[in-house]
Amino acid sequence: MYLAVGSPGSRLIRVTWMLEELGQPYRILKAARDSEEMRRYHPSGKGPVLVDDGMTVTDSAAICAYLADKHPEKEMGPKTPAERAHLNAWLFFAQSELEAPLWNRQKHASMLPEIERVDVGPWTTAEFNREINALEARLGESSFAMGNRFTAADVILGHCGQWARDSQFTITSDRVNAYFNRVLSRPALARARAREAAAE
Repeated sequence: MYLAVGSPGSRLIRVTWMLEELGQPYRILKAARDSEEMRRYHPSGKGPVLVDDGMTVTDSAAICAYLADKHPEKEMGPKTPAERAHLNAWLFFAQSELEAPLWNRQKHASMLPEIERVDVGPWTTAEFNREINALEARLGESSFAMGNRFTAADVILGHCGQWARDSQFTITSDRVNAYFNRVLSRPALARARAREAAAE
């Protein structure tokens, strides 16, 4: 059984959502960021972390890629080296580009010490809009990131979409909004949210 470590309502949902999509049994260990418990699993004190038979995997995109590889029969990962490159490109885009303005706004709004906070609103809005335009172009007419097949990339991108909506970022692209609606309405995500809400 997998162990998912982190704070419910955080990027942990990427891991629990992925596990629900794969239909795999797992247990949630609640551990706050920078807590002693979290540092037992990740020296940086950050979650989420996946523990699989004594092996620890950190960072949500890496965890989702690992799980896709562990369960190829579910077809949530690449089937060829070319698809591997394509999937990795999506994961790197989501983490390094699309997520960056979301994370920066959140840090300066509530996480950094007061003396370190600055007004990043205009920059994060402009940067987010640029990345949404990029996402729209990259998606094209496809239903999902990798075409007509839901994969690990859609878990990470979908979570970014939920984060953006929760943070009141305006998404003006109809195509991107339709994509986010499609992936965020998946039953596996609803199950993951319920599991996290019930975690003790």
